[in-house]
Amino acid sequence: MQKMEKSGGITILDFGSQYTQLIARRIRELEVYSEILPWNASPEKILAGKPNGLILSGGPRSTTGADAPRLDRSLIEGEIPVLGICYGMQLIAHTLGGEVKKGRLGEYGRTKVVFKDGNGEKILRGVPASIDVWMSHWDEVSRLPKGASAFGASESGALAAYSMDVGRITALQFHPEVDTTEYGREMLSNFLFDVCGCEPNWKLGDWVKRSLDSIASTISETDRVICGISGGVDSTVAAVLVSKVAGGRLDCIFVDHGFMRKNESKQVVEAYKRLNLRVHHVNAAERFLSAVKGLTNPEEKRKTIGELFVRVFEEEARQCGGAKWLLQGTIYPDVIESGFVGGDVIKSHHNVGGLPEDMEIELLEPIRELFKDEVRRIGTLLGIPEEMLKRHPFPGPGLAIRCLGNLERERIDILREADAIFIEEIKSAGLYDDIWQAFCVLLPVRSVGVAGDVRTYGETIILRAVSSRDAMTAESVRLPWDLIDKTAKRICQEVPQIGRVSMDVTGKPPATIEWE
Repeated sequence: MQKMEKSGGITILDFGSQYTQLIARRIRELEVYSEILPWNASPEKILAGKPNGLILSGGPRSTTGADAPRLDRSLIEGEIPVLGICYGMQLIAHTLGGEVKKGRLGEYGRTKVVFKDGNGEKILRGVPASIDVWMSHWDEVSRLPKGASAFGASESGALAAYSMDVGRITALQFHPEVDTTEYGREMLSNFLFDVCGCEPNWKLGDWVKRSLDSIASTISETDRVICGISGGVDSTVAAVLVSKVAGGRLDCIFVDHGFMRKNESKQVVEAYKRLNLRVHHVNAAERFLSAVKGLTNPEEKRKTIGELFVRVFEEEARQCGGAKWLLQGTIYPDVIESGFVGGDVIKSHHNVGGLPEDMEIELLEPIRELFKDEVRRIGTLLGIPEEMLKRHPFPGPGLAIRCLGNLERERIDILREADAIFIEEIKSAGLYDDIWQAFCVLLPVRSVGVAGDVRTYGETIILRAVSSRDAMTAESVRLPWDLIDKTAKRICQEVPQIGRVSMDVTGKPPATIEWE
């Protein structure tokens, strides 16, 4: 798809921080476009979009290490405003001749920072002289580079903020993007508008118009488009968006790979018909089950399912008159987690990491630059019903990556029944819309139990419910005990193969939302 022009905005260099994507989202919430590039991107690529400012993210390394990510000096010696956060702060000092060393005490979590009075820093407009911030570091800047001026320190006496070149360069040891940091939004806003001179022009209503124009200039008036739909928010929004341009030349294909949730196939087809989309229902469950037989490695599962998914698409495309484009609901977190901005691969996503190189169809990914919360807002603008937009996210490979171990029909059916009970109880409690994602995981673990007077050796189900905004970070939801207790009892009673139910309370990070 033709890349839309988005000159200006903020470019974020990712040095490996778990919060890098959060920085990008916070900036977009302030209606300024942001994009993430790897720390080792060339200066030419970094400056190609003529950004109004650069932000250097945090990261897990030490600037004193031989393998530490570095920064091209020209990027901070030019005229463009720069904000360094955590590792980014230390890296600026290291690059410009300052000194960074291991501190006497590491600072992790909530910490108080005091700013100097009357320093005139633009980034502190409207910010009190003392605030609580979120710290996550061991190293600290022990000697400032020439021309730098400190304007903040933590309770332990560690340098917390400095600036250079009349505020063009600002460096913070703490994380303004994290909710725990008081006045973090104000500091980011001050950097964007007072320091960088950005305009608040990242408006999703305008994005829809630009996207439709871009789609129209990418696909010709005779090109047919084929789209994989699952009923999820991403594929739904992508399909409705492209249908505004392609009309009857868009064929939506629902590939039933046998890993859908209970009664989901019927619900998906009916929902898309209400949106006046042409839907082809392909039941390929047997082919997928055969393809993944014996596979236990999660990456092999994803890639095997992804490749077969495309092959089924190609077969159906030929029957639909030969589609030139494969439309996918790839979103920005998919791209990031699959390493497509230069970072580590967290997992191969069905839509970006599991596609064969010899595809016969070209990719069309109109919402690739959006975060999940932005996709939902776009869906509202397009008139998609709320019940579809609020549907919990569901991975492309479906229950296949929630059924750990061998993928056998019986085990998928067991997981499907348990999952339906969990969701039913959440809806009965009126909590479904308050939860980002809730689901069950079936483990390849059996444990001893008792049913009546008989010893059992049943399967193990994990309950998982998380809150999030865009899947880049997530917290475990503290479900009412009565709900958990009732769910566990129902699963063990109604799904006799299950002998034990546990709850996953891990956040992201350190875990991912899905188990595989």
